[in-house]
Amino acid sequence: MNILLILLLVAAMGATAYVLVRGVIAMASGKDNGGAKQQAWMRKRVLYQGIAIVIVAVILMLSGARGR
Repeated sequence: MNILLILLLVAAMGATAYVLVRGVIAMASGKDNGGAKQQAWMRKRVLYQGIAIVIVAVILMLSGARGR
């Protein structure tokens, strides 16, 4: 179970980094005058960061429960 959570965490962190880089590239390209694409990428980043934080919280809760 712990291995699965670690793999999910790594996947969420990778997705966050990917979306962050894509958002920065969209911002740097200058093609999107209204910023809609940049906003969409940054919303996805926040979503993936939230997922990663929830996974970390679950890992910490499970490790704390095992320590008792």
